[in-house]
Amino acid sequence: ARYGRVFVRIGRFEPTSQVCSQCGVQDGPKPLHVRVWTCGACGAVLDRDINAAVNIAKAAGLAVSARGAQVRPGLVPAPRSEAGTHPTPQPSTAR
Repeated sequence: ARYGRVFVRIGRFEPTSQVCSQCGVQDGPKPLHVRVWTCGACGAVLDRDINAAVNIAKAAGLAVSARGAQVRPGLVPAPRSEAGTHPTPQPSTAR
């Protein structure tokens, strides 16, 4: 855990762009020119790269949680100065 980060290696040939990140069904290989595809099982429309990134994040989360590390930090209350939604008025410098 260097710099507070955890590095998790997943398999080089893991089919991250071929598995639907919504339902987990493997759709099979696609030519590289296919950038967006529709899952035949659940009908989700998936961007190839975003779908792969979601699957990689899920694989990393499973690997970290399998080792017993805390996956998500607990909630931290906001300081009183940050609780409001109204910004402090600033003097205008435009002329």
